Amino acid sequence: MDRYARWNALLEMLTDSGRITVEKAAELLNVSQATIRRDFDQLAQQQMITRTRGGAVANGVSYDLPLRYKTAKHSAEKQRIGAAAAALVSPGTVVGLNGGTTSTEVARALAVRPDLNTSAEGAQLTVVTNALNIANELLVRSRMKVVVAGGVVRPKSFELVGPLGGALLREVTLDVALLGVDAIDPQLGAAAHHEGEAAMNNLMVARAKRVVIIADSSKLGGHAFARICPVERVETLVTDTGAAPGLVDAFRTAGVHVICA
Repeated sequence: MDRYARWNALLEMLTDSGRITVEKAAELLNVSQATIRRDFDQLAQQQMITRTRGGAVANGVSYDLPLRYKTAKHSAEKQRIGAAAAALVSPGTVVGLNGGTTSTEVARALAVRPDLNTSAEGAQLTVVTNALNIANELLVRSRMKVVVAGGVVRPKSFELVGPLGGALLREVTLDVALLGVDAIDPQLGAAAHHEGEAAMNNLMVARAKRVVIIADSSKLGGHAFARICPVERVETLVTDTGAAPGLVDAFRTAGVHVICA
């Protein structure tokens, strides 16, 4: 396990438990205690955790870890979800795409579809995004038209938020919005932890003809601080096969088409 994989694992442990000792972390990751102490010191320097005598505690960010530390969690499921969501996109359409690890997999799947990358008249895909990493994924891999909303960058998610981006989104029309979320519930709808991200996502919903939520099964039935949209506004939910059958049935009863990739 390399350093970044260890850091990801340590942060996930702290997300779950709030605190952990050097001894326990070394045992779980099968590395030396000296390695864990160095990892804790480096994470503390980045203000990701707080060091304690003999261990570490979460530094108030356990609910919203930076994107670069989330990539390993549910990665196989997110890749399948990304491919399934990308398959819903037709050439020549305008797609809204927000930030997050699952949205990144959607962008990667879109970028390698030959039918979306042609230069033929009227066939080029247009992607409107408020996430810098999504724009980068598409720009370096494809010939799509990429439109980036303005705003202030959130370092944890690479998303742009605030009134500058909202001004652009109010002037465009999206054929489909493909949105990653922190939680989606059959009664409460889709939500995000950060109110700025939720506001930008809500604007995409308002400007979209169709709304597709992309979320691995760990997000289903969960709650988050700021609502993005009610469940009635969601046409399709793309999730993984680990989704609880009862929750899938509840979404379908609410009128949502559910795809389990």
